[in-house]
Amino acid sequence: MVFAAGFATAVVGKMILESDAVKELTSKGMDAVMSVKNDAEEAFQDVNENTEDTVVDSKAKTTKINITENE
Repeated sequence: MVFAAGFATAVVGKMILESDAVKELTSKGMDAVMSVKNDAEEAFQDVNENTEDTVVDSKAKTTKINITENE
């Protein structure tokens, strides 16, 4: 009886996983995940570029101080 229940669960599970509704749902889920991933990559790229610009600007504003000994 346990074997028959396990076999029936496998058959029904396979039918559910192969159904069009599940395929559509998983496709929409993957689309949402990929969209979030792309948005995160764009945000990280913007932050990275802004940081690089800030570093370049701060280096340009840095002045050198020459210290000489007074004799």
